[in-house]
Amino acid sequence: MLFATPDLREPEHRVLQDIESLRTRLRWQLHEPRRWYGSLRRISMARHIQGSNSIEGYDAPLDDAAAIDLGEEPLDASQETRLALEGYRDAMTYVLQLAGEPDFSYSEQLIKSLHFMMTSYDLKKRPGLWRAGPVFVYNEEEERVVHEGANVEDVSKLMAELVSQLQQADEAPAMIRAGMAHLNLVMIHPFRDGNGRMARCLQTLVLAREGILAPIFSSIEEYLGRNTQAYYDVLAAVGGGRWNPENDARPWVRFTLTAHLRQARTMVQRAQESELLWADLERVAKDRRLQERTIPALFDAALGFRIRNATYRAILDDEITDATAGRDLRQMVAAEVLEPRGEKRGRYYVATGFLTALRQRITDSRDPRDNADPFAGQSSR
Repeated sequence: MLFATPDLREPEHRVLQDIESLRTRLRWQLHEPRRWYGSLRRISMARHIQGSNSIEGYDAPLDDAAAIDLGEEPLDASQETRLALEGYRDAMTYVLQLAGEPDFSYSEQLIKSLHFMMTSYDLKKRPGLWRAGPVFVYNEEEERVVHEGANVEDVSKLMAELVSQLQQADEAPAMIRAGMAHLNLVMIHPFRDGNGRMARCLQTLVLAREGILAPIFSSIEEYLGRNTQAYYDVLAAVGGGRWNPENDARPWVRFTLTAHLRQARTMVQRAQESELLWADLERVAKDRRLQERTIPALFDAALGFRIRNATYRAILDDEITDATAGRDLRQMVAAEVLEPRGEKRGRYYVATGFLTALRQRITDSRDPRDNADPFAGQSSR
C-alpha cells in the first residue's frame, strides 16, 4: 500500500489552472530561439543542483554549482560537496536525456541507477542498492528521530508497487503524479542515504516525461532548497514520523502545487529580466568594442558570478583557446565591465559597479510578486 492521491477539489484545480496559465506565458517567451535562452537554462540547472543538495547540507555558492555543472572546479565548495553536486548533476543530466526517449519505461533498476550516479563517490552509502536495515532521519537540533522509513522487509515490494504505479496510465495531472512519486519514495526511504535527493530527482523525471515544458523550467528543486523548513514540516505532518501510507496526502499535494505556482512566477520573471539584461549587454559590448561572444560571461557576472578563464571557455563550449579567453577577459577589464581578483591560477573576475547597476535597474522595476498562500482559508479535510 502506498500513499494515495487525494481526489482533487476546486482549490487544487484552480491553482493548477493558474500554474498552466503561467507556463503558457513562459512557453511563448521561450518559443523562438533567444540568445539568452542558453544562459537562462544553464543557470536554472545550477540553481536546481544547488537547491536540492543544500537541503542535505551540501552548500555551495551558485557560481560554484554552475562551474560544477560545466565540469569545472569550484572556487569554494569542499571536496565532499563537489562530489555530491557532481553526482546529482550526472543523475539530472540523465533524467533530461530520458525526457524524449521513445522506449522509456520506469523500473526499480532505473531508480537504483540514478541513485548510484548520485552517491557512487561514497561506497558507505550503498550506491544503487536498497538499504539492508532500518533507517532513521535524525534532527540534530532537536535531538530526536523525525522519520523512520518503511520496514526493510517491505522496501523491495513497496518500490515495485511504486514503479508499477508510475507505469500505469493515470488521469491525474503530471504535477500531482510527480509529487506523489516524490512523497512515496521519500517516505519509504529505500536507500541508506540520498533518499531526499533521489525523491526530488524522480519528481523531475516524471515531469520531464510529460513534456509540457522543458523540465529544467518545471522543476521545484530550487524552491524546496529555499524553503527547506516548510518542506520538512509538511513531510513530517503527512508522514507522522514513520511509514504511514493511510495518512491524508492532501497537505503535501497543496504544498507542491504552491511550490510549482511560485516557481513558475519566478521563471516568468527571470525570462523577462534575462531578455532585458541581454539587450543591455549587447549594447554595452557594441559600444565598448567587445566581442559578441563575451556577452554570456557578462550576463553571468551581472548576476554575481565569479568568472574564470576556464569557466568562460566552458560557457562557450571550448570554442576558443586559453590564450583567446585570456585576451577577452583583459579586454573586458579594460572596458571597465569586469574587475580582476586574485593572482595567477587563483585569478577570477567580478562585475564592476557599472555592470551590477545595469541589472539593478532591471530588478528595481519588478512588479510586486504575489506570494500569498493560494490555499489560505481552505480546509485540507
